[in-house]
Amino acid sequence: MKFKNMTAIFYAFAAAVFYALNAPCSKLLLEHIPPTFMAAFLYLGAGFGVGILYLFHHQKEPPEEKLTRPDLPYTIGMILLDIIAPILLMIGLHTGTSSNASLLGNFEIAATTCIAWILFREHVSKYLWTAVSLITISSMILSFEGIGSLKFSVGSLFVLGAAVCWGLENNCTRAISEKSAYQIVTIKGLCSGTGSLITALTAGETFPEIRYIFPALILGFVAYGLSIFTYIKAQKILGAAKTSAYYAAAPFIGAFLSFFILHEALSANYLTALLVMLAGTAFAVYDTFLCRHTHTFMHTHDGKTHVHTIEHTHFAGREHTHSLTELERWHFHA
Repeated sequence: MKFKNMTAIFYAFAAAVFYALNAPCSKLLLEHIPPTFMAAFLYLGAGFGVGILYLFHHQKEPPEEKLTRPDLPYTIGMILLDIIAPILLMIGLHTGTSSNASLLGNFEIAATTCIAWILFREHVSKYLWTAVSLITISSMILSFEGIGSLKFSVGSLFVLGAAVCWGLENNCTRAISEKSAYQIVTIKGLCSGTGSLITALTAGETFPEIRYIFPALILGFVAYGLSIFTYIKAQKILGAAKTSAYYAAAPFIGAFLSFFILHEALSANYLTALLVMLAGTAFAVYDTFLCRHTHTFMHTHDGKTHVHTIEHTHFAGREHTHSLTELERWHFHA
């Protein structure tokens, strides 16, 4: 269990690192590619790249990992939400400010956790709630651009809508994370990329020069394809809520990469937010290695036999035993 959790944490952070490459590299390419076309090429790069890998891997996959008819609602939901969310975000940016959008966009972490807890009955402990709260606060500190970023407008509702869509999309992906990650990323990339491409053409964006398309596709394969692939691998073990907490490291890594690639200065906000995020991550790591299980015991009094189930939590790797006397102390008689 301990090794499995360590592997899952590695996958979650790997997903964050891959996605962090998106911001600084996309900023360079956006000088030559319109934004909606850029989104389309990133998704298509993910779909084509992981699809090629799948051609060499699909024969090794067990039949039960392939997507089937019961997975169709979650697959369709995942695709539609991935198309709707960016459109809502673009409308929010058009009618509001970018700083406001950045600040409110961090609600995705909380939205993912709340949806996982309410709709999908995923267990969220007090340690994970603390982690999510700290990480959300740290993300807001990172994207805070002055008092103007606190201004609420109609555009803010669209940005919040985008965050909720992505939170729901994360949970739809979690629902099928036991299936082939290759299939999921290929379908998600090609379908969402095609949707964004149609949106770009409909909106009348200028088609970019061919020489810039290939680098965008390569970036999409790494920043979207490999990121989503490792994210799904982490979700399979950690669940949607906990994976989103680890994945929240992406903007911090992105800002650090921008420091080296684009020579953008690291602000005091960054350092403050980093400390808060590390505190939140510590709670998430602690929660990951807590083992929760139950003890069942029987005893007799008043001529009747009673069966009691006791929930117990301990830290992974810590050997422990329970005596019957100890278990009985947890049982109260009227």
